Amino acid sequence: MLDLTGKKALVTGIANNRSIAWGIAQQLHQAGAELAITYLPDEKGKLEGKVKDLVDPLQPSLFLPCNVQEEAQVEDVFTTIQQAWGQLDILIHCLAFANRDDLAGDFSQTSQSGFQLALDVSAYSLVSLARGAKPLMTQGGSIVTLTYLGGVRVVPNYNVMGIAKAALEMNVRYLAAEMGAANIRVNGISAGPIRTLASSAVGGILDMIHHVEATAPLRRTVTQTEVGNTATFLCSDLSSGITGQIIYVDSGYCIMGM
Repeated sequence: MLDLTGKKALVTGIANNRSIAWGIAQQLHQAGAELAITYLPDEKGKLEGKVKDLVDPLQPSLFLPCNVQEEAQVEDVFTTIQQAWGQLDILIHCLAFANRDDLAGDFSQTSQSGFQLALDVSAYSLVSLARGAKPLMTQGGSIVTLTYLGGVRVVPNYNVMGIAKAALEMNVRYLAAEMGAANIRVNGISAGPIRTLASSAVGGILDMIHHVEATAPLRRTVTQTEVGNTATFLCSDLSSGITGQIIYVDSGYCIMGM
């Protein structure tokens, strides 16, 4: 079992118990990492309560609001971490969003505002969070994000999110090149389709999952735990020589031609 005892980890993107971020947080906790968890604030506070109840067994030291479209909130997260911990070792970025209307039909019908929204939340947010994490990773660190095959190949209905994931994957490479001198590693996990709150907005998501189950070498899709295990590996010293990479955790689906 990997040992992350003493490591401080910030996990973003938990919405419910189907979130891949939830699977990652569980595995980091099991490995001994101390957690800070963010949630997306809403006017009625419903999401805050749901996420807080879900993550309570993980005993996070910090539970913070963070809408990545609000730079002030992002800055507040890292100010709080600085004051509470003094440093950060791990950043988990599991954030993506696009309007439902932009995840079905003709890609050419994507609105300018919808395009900008998807790129802002799904790709630029990694840059914003990495910028905040960098000065706190004084002993080096690991940044891990989530991507999908639709960023390099055309997937029906993935549309503007595919463009956002392509940008995200280049963010990984540019950030890795910049931060390597500080011993900060930046990698992405390209997970197979999992039914989550985010993926449910993609038209035909169940058809995608069934296709992977029929086609992938392992004849199944992957679980949150399997993605969480890979993320934990990428946050450990066992992956000390890996940076700027996209690691596929998709039951081998990406190797198939048909």
